[in-house]
Amino acid sequence: MTGQSDTSAIAEATALPEPPIARRLPVASTHHGVTLTDDYAWIRADNWQEVMRQPQALAGHIRIHLDAENAYTKAMLADTEPLQETLFKEMKARLKEDDQQVPQPDGPFEYFPRFVKGGQYAQICRIARGGSLDDAEVLLDGNAEAEGKSYWDLGATAHSGDHKLLAFATDDKGSELYTIRVRDLSTGQNLADEIPDAHGSLEWSNDGRTLFYIKVDEHQRPLFVYSHVLGTPVSEDKLVYEEKDSGFFVGLSSTQSEKFILIDIHDHDTSEVHLIDAREPDTGPKLVTPRRPGHQYSVEHHGQNLIIATNSEGAEDFRVVTAPIAAPQEENWREIVAHKPGRLILDVSVFRNFMTRLEREDSLPRIVITAINATDGSGEFLDRSGEHTIAFEEEAYALGMSSGYEFDTTRIRFTYSSLTTPAETYDYDMATRARTLRKRQEIPSGHNPADYVTRRLLAPAADGALVPVTLLYKQTTPLDGSAPLFLYGYGAYGIAMPAAFSTARLSLVDRGFIFAIAHIRGGKDKGYRWYTDGKMKAKKNTFTDFIAAGEHLIAEGFTTRGRIVANGGSAGGMLMGAIANMAPDLFLAIIADVPFVDVLNTMLDKDLPLTPPEWPEWGNPLTSKDDFDYIRSYSPYDNVEAKDYPHILALAGLTDPRVTYWEPAKWIAKMRALNTSDNLVLLKTNMGAGHGGASGRFDGLKDTAFNFAFALRLTGLGM
Repeated sequence: MTGQSDTSAIAEATALPEPPIARRLPVASTHHGVTLTDDYAWIRADNWQEVMRQPQALAGHIRIHLDAENAYTKAMLADTEPLQETLFKEMKARLKEDDQQVPQPDGPFEYFPRFVKGGQYAQICRIARGGSLDDAEVLLDGNAEAEGKSYWDLGATAHSGDHKLLAFATDDKGSELYTIRVRDLSTGQNLADEIPDAHGSLEWSNDGRTLFYIKVDEHQRPLFVYSHVLGTPVSEDKLVYEEKDSGFFVGLSSTQSEKFILIDIHDHDTSEVHLIDAREPDTGPKLVTPRRPGHQYSVEHHGQNLIIATNSEGAEDFRVVTAPIAAPQEENWREIVAHKPGRLILDVSVFRNFMTRLEREDSLPRIVITAINATDGSGEFLDRSGEHTIAFEEEAYALGMSSGYEFDTTRIRFTYSSLTTPAETYDYDMATRARTLRKRQEIPSGHNPADYVTRRLLAPAADGALVPVTLLYKQTTPLDGSAPLFLYGYGAYGIAMPAAFSTARLSLVDRGFIFAIAHIRGGKDKGYRWYTDGKMKAKKNTFTDFIAAGEHLIAEGFTTRGRIVANGGSAGGMLMGAIANMAPDLFLAIIADVPFVDVLNTMLDKDLPLTPPEWPEWGNPLTSKDDFDYIRSYSPYDNVEAKDYPHILALAGLTDPRVTYWEPAKWIAKMRALNTSDNLVLLKTNMGAGHGGASGRFDGLKDTAFNFAFALRLTGLGM
């Protein structure tokens, strides 16, 4: 394998330590007549729920093993530390340290987050409407809140409708267990109201006295909606909604009109929405239409109607309907935007006089604006005579839409970028069609888009599907196969990978890498069918698509076999584990961030936070032998075998509730025992963070620099 001699030379020259060898303590379990043996089950902490809240509760023998892995990884990559520092400084120099988002107006104020020079965390600020940024009022200073903490994350924030209070949720362990506090904005002091062990979502009633929030169960699943009246004991908070099915999660949001607070119950296939009248917070939630398997819908509001995006009646890529608030059941739905196969409706926002929808077709996003014609149910709800679209001409780009806080407005905001073009933020007047550039992302160290090339290719998969691949490289990069390729993929939950600008990846591209995103099945990059063709019994399409993308780029002369560094995280880490087993010779190295690699064991453990809600994505191996057999056939941990593996770097977070730390730890232990190559097999566990890694913006750059230094070292570009 490429890189074997490099590793051997490093070891000989510096007398590096031997890798940790995890003990083999076989644990057997039988399912559907099949006995599974897990040699490394002991790495899973029996008290994992306690560890999420108190990381110091981790058993000593497990901590010793993880510490040994970290020490080994540090020693093996010690020669990259100067490069890591160089990369970090380079990436940091591309960030405008004293940066802020464009303020969003809401009544007499405009709200926005900003960073200050040297600050790791954002400040939440506001100015008087139309006022100067120089007069900004700091409502919450993340740097002050995080002082003395190794990890700090700001979840949801919500100011009350009278602008007197700010509710905010924080997590100081990475376990996604948030504490909610309320700040009096006239004094800057927090009220006595403090709500622990909450999910990150918050919504105010219109009177600014009642706060709706979500509590988790003992398995850390968000299943309960509560209301808290300010000044009353949290123990007296009212249970507003309880989800009885542990396979569903509960979310909170509100309509653009602020008329309704929305309780959204969902898994990956099915959803259900309940309404709470924001003016009458003591009234119970009202069901829009009951859930049924496979039906997904979302709700907005206008006048006497609900506006609903739905996949009902075979509308795989969604359609839009109206329904009277008084009788919102499906039999009363009236179509206003028909389904068009291949045009996926991603989001619908409704204002007093306009409706917008963000959609994607042929892998490219656009915003469609339509005037609203009627509010009483008579005649046509939409006036299509002036319907128009916001789109761009680049071969591949990212487009995001923000509805802001206000309902009675003609302004929306959108952000555009591409792999070569830094983000541009525009205000758009839906009535006049005037487009105003409000901000262009600054790169203090300099950036010339003309120095780079972005392209969109289509890689043929084994079954004939065409997989979009987006490329970024420098104009001066040779396209003769000599360049190394950094190939990124995800491919799960219907999440599309946008072709957005990134300052960090320029550090790879400037050194000669070609950067590529494989828009593989499992995401919705080419519509909803692209998602369903990469889940459940079609999951292997995700893996073969990624391999096909690599093979196609080799065939097109962009790189050569054994010069590809693959990267993916979370469910994309499952992809990394699968391709390591399926096509190890294609890759020089694989970087797996918080990788979901122990799929079968996790899906068999109904007590883990995400297992029941994940069954619609992967299958339920507890009840279905077919699902058991299929997952077992690709689960990365279960398919590690004696073979030559490429260089492997796995990253984990001790308090990660989504992909538990023991998944990558077990995977690396098994791979190291069976790997027949001399290539590096490394694990780095962040002992003070969860799924997202380090929490501060600069510490996050250090994590990226670590990964990139690994890739550059192995390709010989790290000099």
